[in-house]
Amino acid sequence: MATQIPTAPAEPPRTLRAGELGTPHYRRLFGAGREVTIHWLTFLVTAALVLAPVVPILYQSVRDQPLYAAGGAFTLSNYVHLFTEAEFGTIILNTLYFAALTTVFALLIAVPMAILLERTRFPAARLIGQILRWPIYISPLVLGFGWIVVYGPAGFLSTTLRESMGWVPWNLYSMPGMAFVEAVAQVPVAYLFCANALAASDTSLENAARTVGAGPMRILRSIVVPMLRPPVLYAGLLIFGTAVETLSIPLILGEPAGVTLFSSFLYEQGIDAVSPDYGLLGAASTLILVSTVGLVVLQSRLLKHAQRFVSVRGKATRSHLLDIGGWKWAGFAFVGLYILFGVLLPMIALIMRAFTSLLTPLVNPLDLLTLDNFRLIFSYAPYTESIVNSVTVAFVGAVVVTLFGTVVVLVARRSDFRLARLLETAAQSPHAVPGLIIGIGFFWAFAWMPGGDAIRGTILALIIAFGVRALPSAYGAVSPATMQLGGELDNAARVAGADWWRTVSRILVRLLLPAMLASFLLIWATMIREYAPAMFLAGSEAQVIGTTAIDLWTQGETGSVAALATIQIAVTAVVAGLAGLLLKGGKENNHA
Repeated sequence: MATQIPTAPAEPPRTLRAGELGTPHYRRLFGAGREVTIHWLTFLVTAALVLAPVVPILYQSVRDQPLYAAGGAFTLSNYVHLFTEAEFGTIILNTLYFAALTTVFALLIAVPMAILLERTRFPAARLIGQILRWPIYISPLVLGFGWIVVYGPAGFLSTTLRESMGWVPWNLYSMPGMAFVEAVAQVPVAYLFCANALAASDTSLENAARTVGAGPMRILRSIVVPMLRPPVLYAGLLIFGTAVETLSIPLILGEPAGVTLFSSFLYEQGIDAVSPDYGLLGAASTLILVSTVGLVVLQSRLLKHAQRFVSVRGKATRSHLLDIGGWKWAGFAFVGLYILFGVLLPMIALIMRAFTSLLTPLVNPLDLLTLDNFRLIFSYAPYTESIVNSVTVAFVGAVVVTLFGTVVVLVARRSDFRLARLLETAAQSPHAVPGLIIGIGFFWAFAWMPGGDAIRGTILALIIAFGVRALPSAYGAVSPATMQLGGELDNAARVAGADWWRTVSRILVRLLLPAMLASFLLIWATMIREYAPAMFLAGSEAQVIGTTAIDLWTQGETGSVAALATIQIAVTAVVAGLAGLLLKGGKENNHA
């Protein structure tokens, strides 16, 4: 009888954990050449795109000659000149005042609206909530034009009041007027932050207060409002930073009033100057860059302890809307006034101006109907090209940035790349860089790098600059969806023999298609209204709608500006509607 030799029981196959995807065992099985190449290539391209507009600005600020000129020496005289001869101190104070006023106005409008629509029994709350999101798709530049058509010195409503009352109670061409127009454009941002926080929060604290006799107003004052501190703080800092860097309102309202802010100073020193002082421009750009980065750092530090305000727990409770009695009609009037006079009336007036030779209450607009404003746009090739360029840049840019942003997310979130955390930081950092700074930086980068002159002034330059500006949006749209996908999918594919790239391209990317479509829509809306980087980068054949509108505005062609704005609104509405239908269809298919 043969002797049985005892053997150890066979170990069951072990599932690879996320941290083991790059272990020597896995690499021996499947190889890592393509994986490592893709990871490092993604990181290097991201780092190059992020640093390309920043490094030239920092370098130019300490040089006494333009970057493209031979020679030059290290100097700090640019900073000295900035604060002594250029009156930059006054500009800083003006900018801070403008940003603070904008933030206060926006929060005073947005926070009450979010509370009313999300926490009280409010008439038509869902419909109004959707309407409040619409201005996100409208450029502040377009909204500013609409406000001038209605509330400017020669505006429709201003003329009406002047004829009937003899005076006008507002002045757009003042610091409060500028700040209020900018605030109206930023209200949807603050509203979304607060409304989303309220919609996701647990109402158990409110229910507890109700059981001990607290009334609706007491609950709002003592519980709901304090719980909004994190989103209010986040939105406030975001709006403040946006107001510091914005160009549209300071340009169309500030310049005629002789008010100079950060952004308009850069415009005057760079675009309007006959012989630009590039050292001065670099020093000013550096200070603006440092200030915006500082705001982002401050934002992250202040929100570090936001967990104290978390009210979303594992156990769900039924939302109980508060009945504030007759106050809801006062709130309805408040929200209605913002929608009617802040957004709808300026947009309607702007569209009416596009189809009339003159918009005035003294003459019936139906007697002044004309298509001449659109004929001027479509009969002059550069104006038509600007529309085509904007659509091309927005479409191509949205596709490219969405695809690249998805790869960045997958490398940063679903791989063992050793610099994944740094890659994530790099992809999100451009949101701290103003659009005008990105334009100036790439202008010098293309002038500095070999062969860069062939790119500068072309649509490709705009796609690169706009794309860098939009990269954080793509990352923010795709990353949450990626985190919701379980790691079991990766493990199963890799155990079956698929390498990292085959896993993400055949499985994860297909599951991320709805998030990618949302990213496309978001980036499209961002790029179609973007224009600040193009102020420095666009050549004569690479103008976009925003730069053309500013040129026409300086020439006094109000009707043509309104026609361009109307075309931009129409194109954005069509794309947003189609994308919305696709998103809805994708969700229905997923549920099915």
